[in-house]
Amino acid sequence: MVLITRKAEFSASHYCASPDLSAEQNEALFGKAARPAGHGHNYVLEVTVAGEVDPVHGMIMDLKVLKKLINREVIDIYDHRFLNHEVPPFNRVVPTPENIAKDIWLRLEPGIHAKGCRLHGVRLYETPDLYVDYFGRRDAEQDGAAAG
Repeated sequence: MVLITRKAEFSASHYCASPDLSAEQNEALFGKAARPAGHGHNYVLEVTVAGEVDPVHGMIMDLKVLKKLINREVIDIYDHRFLNHEVPPFNRVVPTPENIAKDIWLRLEPGIHAKGCRLHGVRLYETPDLYVDYFGRRDAEQDGAAAG
């Protein structure tokens, strides 16, 4: 198996506040990030695909196809958007980097699977010194297996 990673960038604004908490609780938890006027980030996304090298073309996936998929399913939807107001599910889910990475996974996984590959991981940088790695549902499956 070989892993290949494609990088993309988008800019988006958001605020972090749970509808289940009061304004004071959100401010205590999220600080300035809870302010409803929002703030923005220049996100960096890394999408890692796993697969076997095709003996004919020497790739695990056509990188033009992967780029087009990332653009259609993520960049076109997220770029220059106010996530809380313009990108479901963030009208009801707090748009933390963890939740954004999970949403990106859900958007990309079917298209990558359809090309005969496996989405290995999504890495999302919210700032240069903060990133989230998400490896899909298998995390929960592994945790359950370890606990059981």
